Amino acid sequence: MARVLMKGNEAIAEAAVAAGCRYFFGYPITPQNELPEYLSKRMFEVGGYFVQAESEVSAINMVYGAAGAGGRVMTSSSSPGVSLKQEGMSSIACAEIPAVVVNMMRGGPGLGSIQASQADYFQATRGGGHGDYRTLTYAPASIQEACDLMVRAFDKADEYRALCLILGDGMIGQMMEPVEIKASEVKKFDKSWAARGRGDRKHNSIINTLYITHEELTELNERLQAKYKVMEEKEVLVETYNLDSNPEYVLVAYGTVSRICKNGIAKLKEKGINVGMVRPITVWPFPKQAVLDAAKKASVKAMVTVEMSAGQLVEDVELSVKGVKPVELFSRLGALPPTPDEVADFVLALKGRK
Repeated sequence: MARVLMKGNEAIAEAAVAAGCRYFFGYPITPQNELPEYLSKRMFEVGGYFVQAESEVSAINMVYGAAGAGGRVMTSSSSPGVSLKQEGMSSIACAEIPAVVVNMMRGGPGLGSIQASQADYFQATRGGGHGDYRTLTYAPASIQEACDLMVRAFDKADEYRALCLILGDGMIGQMMEPVEIKASEVKKFDKSWAARGRGDRKHNSIINTLYITHEELTELNERLQAKYKVMEEKEVLVETYNLDSNPEYVLVAYGTVSRICKNGIAKLKEKGINVGMVRPITVWPFPKQAVLDAAKKASVKAMVTVEMSAGQLVEDVELSVKGVKPVELFSRLGALPPTPDEVADFVLALKGRK
């Protein structure tokens, strides 16, 4: 596919098709509605299946069923809708079924607003539902990166038999950028574990999430934790920016906020102040080592977390820094993104030069 101008939600939907997704189950909620709207037509064009379920709860359980039968399956929603999906997501993680969920975050709590937010960070990086499980979570900063990560998410879901999450926001979903969605051969994975019905004894007849004995449940959880440990070792993605300039401060930001931070860094450079940035691309597993390495630089006076929430990302930064340097928080509430000038002013205030 040639480079074309597309809205984020529609581009992500097309990337899912390119990744081999042939089953979509969802329910409308702003600001991700263009994604299921696009797939309501596109799925049938490629021989796939689209169902608008009667609720988010129904949609995630349809994902559970189709993915449990071996299909490449996804759903999408926005913050309150993803909250409703959490029980099903916990079951999918327990059953070790590969599936992809897209969350275009909006303001909260409750119904909140339809504007962009980053207040679902805890939900995304701590599992979200009940039990000890994790979700491999990607946080794109552009529409092109979202499309590329969409393909990766389906492959990694199959590779690990795990739930993968694309954590976007209203800006990623609604803005338009030129993208290239590359056609590539869909990777094949062994799915002999899939439930194909009792008529085929070569395959399982049941996908289970109920473990009555403590021995069985302990074995399951030990297997899950071993899998997550491998993910932490192999699946971390991170971008570092301007860290070779002996920065006085290092910003930590993800998603669209990281783009704002880069412009803020440029403004600070005009004033003779060098600032770097660490951008987690996977927010789980979190790039702990990259953040710690940045904090250990002799020139760095403090780490500054910039986020559109009351302070969620900052906790992972503090855990990673381990007290090596101070960690400051610039948070923006109410689903209104900060401006580059505001980011620059915050750093100037820290330096005492505002």
